[in-house]
Amino acid sequence: MKFLCLDCDEPMKLLATEGPEDGSLAVTFRCPECGFRVAMLTNQFETQMVKSLGVKVGGRTEPAQPFEHLRASMAQAPDIGGAERDAAEPEAAAPGGPGCPFAAMLATPDAAAPARVLWSPDAAARLDRIPAFIRPMAKTAIERYAEGKGHPTITEAVMDEARAALGM
Repeated sequence: MKFLCLDCDEPMKLLATEGPEDGSLAVTFRCPECGFRVAMLTNQFETQMVKSLGVKVGGRTEPAQPFEHLRASMAQAPDIGGAERDAAEPEAAAPGGPGCPFAAMLATPDAAAPARVLWSPDAAARLDRIPAFIRPMAKTAIERYAEGKGHPTITEAVMDEARAALGM
């Protein structure tokens, strides 16, 4: 990914990085031609995602190789169809481990256990308004938050609380 100065059409250069403190990261870029500066800020979840993907802020020390990220992820991928599956799943959810950083949020046939919290009708209706492609991940995150905080029923107030805490 590169940032371009819209006025000069020049690639921005890395000026400074701060953090991650409290999970957030600040990166400042500067145009070498006109001096225009821009900052990119991430919250703790975005920072965690960037770290799990192995992204290095500030560029590379060696040139990129064709399909290097794909090849590296395939080299680390466990045999999902084979006997290693049970041993591999905890690794996939571990920060910095191989596999998708969101794998723990997705429903799998083995993890089809019923939720230990109930949904109020208003909260369930609100959940239905979340776009379908992200709804399962949002539902799981809200349920985990509610369980962790000891809420027996998810209400709209609990959803607001989870949204604020999780940065959704």
